[in-house]
Amino acid sequence: MMGMMQDLTPEQMAQVYSAMRQRMTPEMHAQMMSRMGHGGMHHGAARSQPGGGAHDHSAAPAPGAAASPSTAAFQAANQKMHRDMAIQFTGDADRDFAAAMIPHHQGAIDMARVQLQYGRDPEMRRTAEAVVREQEREIAELRAFLQRPTNR
Repeated sequence: MMGMMQDLTPEQMAQVYSAMRQRMTPEMHAQMMSRMGHGGMHHGAARSQPGGGAHDHSAAPAPGAAASPSTAAFQAANQKMHRDMAIQFTGDADRDFAAAMIPHHQGAIDMARVQLQYGRDPEMRRTAEAVVREQEREIAELRAFLQRPTNR
């Protein structure tokens, strides 16, 4: 199957991945990403990174971190973000971008809140607070854009 997918355009890869992702449980997705060497088709084309893999945000925790409440919270936020980003693409790049970025930004907010709950470093807390503030503002802008009538 992967041999056939190498001939697809980035847009076709995104469509195939989106269709597959909508039907997967988080466990199935993690298993697929593991078998692909933690590379693959995340957020677009498999050729988007040097060496052929795209960004993968599902890295396994370090030994001993699996029992950490913050690790569990980060993993839950990450899984929710990826599940929610599996939108039905419409072919309207502006609207698809806005629709996909809302759960992406919400994921950043959720992860920043994990840092605020469990983190101790003052600089990281300030960064997390800024992430929440800015991502909430951007989500409001994206939602306002999606409320506008389409130009088609």
